[in-house]
Amino acid sequence: MSFDLPRNVILPVDAVEVRLDPGPHPFARSNAAAIAENWRQETAANPALFDGAVVLLSELAYRDGRLVGRCHAVNYSTFMLWRRRRENSGAEHAYAHAMLVAGDNALVAIRMGPHTVNAGHVYFAAGSFEPIDFRDGLVDVDFNMIREVGEETGLDLSMAERGQRYHALSTASGTVIFRRYRVAEPADELARRITAFVAAETEPEIEGPVIIRHAGDLPDGLMPHMKPLVEWHFGGGR
Repeated sequence: MSFDLPRNVILPVDAVEVRLDPGPHPFARSNAAAIAENWRQETAANPALFDGAVVLLSELAYRDGRLVGRCHAVNYSTFMLWRRRRENSGAEHAYAHAMLVAGDNALVAIRMGPHTVNAGHVYFAAGSFEPIDFRDGLVDVDFNMIREVGEETGLDLSMAERGQRYHALSTASGTVIFRRYRVAEPADELARRITAFVAAETEPEIEGPVIIRHAGDLPDGLMPHMKPLVEWHFGGGR
């Protein structure tokens, strides 16, 4: 199967069937020495980095409205080397976005904190899939979305209105799986709550909230994959 899905187009997704393979990822197995050396350099530059567990794909395909694939748990140090060597690596990255839609239809994103790998970048609160996001071997995308939003912003989306289906956008840098989560509060109130949460944290992951009110309202630092998602939302995407 390898990687077989359309690129640079937003796809409707009715189900995500990505399985966690208990075996090592071939990229990790083949690059152990380079991973260790790169991690030494990365942590020298940013001691705040933590070598936790994330997952990397070895297969992903789009079949009859489903994303079907296989992934492996790797250390974050492996992921960091892969970011530098992703071309022809036999690995890809997938992650999820809860597209937070306020009661006034504005989008609420976040700007990452200065100590993080994506410092200053703007996107929806998110994180890589981790082993805890899998149920009976399959990734639970909504669990990941709700967990990451809660950890980064303090908001609980477990009771929010969810979009009917997922969507996905696959680019050269990875595949984002996203879904609208609608809440009643206006964007300014959500931003106030997020700001208060960040102020109370000892080591917050994010700098703060970013409100996007229309398709042309693109903030500095917006990650490239976000522009088509913003345009899709304000263009009435379903």
